[in-house]
Amino acid sequence: MPDIETLLPDAIKEVHAFWLAGMSCDGCSIAAVGATQPSAESLMTGNIPGVPKVNLHHPVLSVYAGAAFIKDFELAANNELDAPFVIIFEGSVADESKAKKYGGYWSGLGAREVDGESQPIATADWLARMAPHAAAVIALGTCATWGGIPAAIGNPTGAMGVADFLGDGYRSTLGLPVVNIPGCAPQGDNFTETVAAVLLFLQGIGPLPEFDELGRPAWLFGETVHRGCTRAGYYEEGVFAKEYGDKQCLVEKGCWGPVVQCNINQRGAINHMGGCMNVGAPCIGCTMPGFPDAFSPFYSTDPGTIVSSTISRTTGFMVRNLRKFSQMYLNKTNKWKKDGKVVSGWGHVRSPNKLEKAGHYFYEKMQFSNGVKPGVRKIN
Repeated sequence: MPDIETLLPDAIKEVHAFWLAGMSCDGCSIAAVGATQPSAESLMTGNIPGVPKVNLHHPVLSVYAGAAFIKDFELAANNELDAPFVIIFEGSVADESKAKKYGGYWSGLGAREVDGESQPIATADWLARMAPHAAAVIALGTCATWGGIPAAIGNPTGAMGVADFLGDGYRSTLGLPVVNIPGCAPQGDNFTETVAAVLLFLQGIGPLPEFDELGRPAWLFGETVHRGCTRAGYYEEGVFAKEYGDKQCLVEKGCWGPVVQCNINQRGAINHMGGCMNVGAPCIGCTMPGFPDAFSPFYSTDPGTIVSSTISRTTGFMVRNLRKFSQMYLNKTNKWKKDGKVVSGWGHVRSPNKLEKAGHYFYEKMQFSNGVKPGVRKIN
């Protein structure tokens, strides 16, 4: 491991980023190039202060093809590259030994001569050869982090996450385990923000970002979906959506937001817009290691929800009515209170009954117990 203290600002001008795709739908690539804060373009052009320029080697975005494209991959795998590099892996890592039994492969990149014939190079082989020399390995998306849909029960590929493939003892040349950024698809800004933070660390002018026990950026995945959900207030008041399209809490429509660690509601899907619950979709737990099997069947009320929503309904009934009671007085001007009526041509506003007046009297006593009520002169 190199001495971090010797990595001075501007000491590294360029970092190579090698993009490998395993059992993937390419959704992670689309999410990454859609990032805005920071954008992929700003990383690749070196426009972020203190962050070295990222030379991206992506099989779709590259202007090179064939041997010219594979050349730098071979240099990195042989530890002959003239600059530090990181690996960005998209999609799950398949067990290529299962495919080789039948003379095939699951996923590959490039080709090599074998017994006089051109044969595909398995993506897993690239990862195994390049990872020992990488400054960091970043698993992007749920398939790459935990195995995802390709690793669901019954799959024939033996698919797994990058960390499972490299083992818990893996460390990059900077001493980092695999960095995991889950999501199906992940939020692009989560990816580019983490890359920038890791590159600042690599540059020697920033601390190592905080990651949780599963290698996720702690500042991005430390909270549940529910805590940042715009519908969470309905849950507190015990009000739940009955049909898709309703504005209330979606927990009883199969939403796993109260337990899923994700910032989709706060950050949005793309360009800080959208996000599952923000547009009416229940959370199905796509950022979690147990996805998809542990969250099946989708869009069905899970047993735990029955308990929690029943408690919420019970307490929520009191909460809702107490808030309506407060609104009855907070929606009135001082003149309306004095005159005993609300001047509005939009609809009838009823006056509080004797019980409500009595309740408000004692409420105000508590409200101003440590202060002076407006309009009342305090006599010393």
